[in-house]
This record gives sequence, structure tokens and C-alpha cells, in this order.
Amino acid sequence: MNKTQLLQSLRAQGFSKEIIDAFSKISREKFIPSRLESSAYEDTALPIGHNQTISQPYTIAMMFSLLQLKKSQKVLEVGSGSGYVLALISNIVGNKGEVYGIERIKKLANQSKKFLREHRNIRVYNKNGIYGLPKKAPFDRIIISAGYNEIPHRLISQLRDNGIIVAPIGLGYGESLMQFKKIKNKLILKKEIPGFVFVPLIKK
Repeated sequence: MNKTQLLQSLRAQGFSKEIIDAFSKISREKFIPSRLESSAYEDTALPIGHNQTISQPYTIAMMFSLLQLKKSQKVLEVGSGSGYVLALISNIVGNKGEVYGIERIKKLANQSKKFLREHRNIRVYNKNGIYGLPKKAPFDRIIISAGYNEIPHRLISQLRDNGIIVAPIGLGYGESLMQFKKIKNKLILKKEIPGFVFVPLIKK
């Protein structure tokens, strides 16, 4: 599958123009090992080293759809890997948006900073994602790109009221993508889509 075919596939599945445009403008091959460049636009997850993967484009598009991304939002990604999802989010929220990534593995965090140098509204931190970024909170949107059995409570406290968290929940048994909305300081499950697989979110 080439880039044109991937975009056609995502378009056929009903994703928004904003999401399709982001996938069109961001080069996936930049964020994967060079030996895998010929597979860059296959609609599948690909290894990026350190037992981590770059997520399947369909999965990313589905998470974005659930996130309801808009211009000028402040967005946090937990488990930002090589930075591909951060670049896509940056394209959607625009220059007035703020995009933050947390990556636990130092080599991936440093690598992603190099890949993302041209995106001035993105900041990447080499930290444990379950603690979030309290100094940058509150966030309009939080996306967790690793499987876990619940939403870490520190992340809930860093979400703005009426904000949305999207995360894969159900570690070890195949995850469901879950969309939560924070209403009057309570996290309310709004939508659940089963049938996804993610690398695990590491607690320590």
C-alpha cells in the first residue's frame, strides 16, 4: 500500500477532512527505521525499537475521531514514541495549539525531538507518563498511546473540565478504545470501541 492508497482507505472509512489532511501532510517514513520505509504506508503497526511500535494509521485516526480535535487546543500524548502522532496532532490543532508528548524511553524521546524540530508548537519530555505534566496543565485533550487497566488518576486531574481523554483500556486481553469526558470533575465514559492491541503503559 502506498500513501495515496492509505489516504483513500481512511477516507472510505469516513474520517474527517482534518484527519485525512494531517495524514496527507505528515510523512510516516520519517518516524520509522529506514529498513522499514517500504512498509511506511501499510495500515499496520510497525516496530520502532525498544519493544515499542508506531501505531496503525487506522487506529490513530479512530483515536483522533474520538478526541474531537480542534484548532488551538492544548493536547497531551502519553507514550509518544517516535513522535508521529504528535506531528499529526500539531497539524490538526494548528500554530495556535500546544502539543506535549511524554516518552519514558530516553532514546525514543531524544529521537522524536530531532524528528519534530520543524514543529514549533510541540514539546517532548522524557518522563513516566502516568504522572502527566502538572506544570503544563490543564489540557483540553489527553491521548494515551499505550494499554492500561485504568486512566491514571493524575492525568484525570490534569484534564480541563469538559475535556476528553481517549485511551486503550483492558491490558493483557486486547484493549477497547475508550472516550471519556470530564464533567464537573468526574470522568464519564462516553464511547467504547473494542478490538485493539497496544504495547503496555509502564507504571514504574
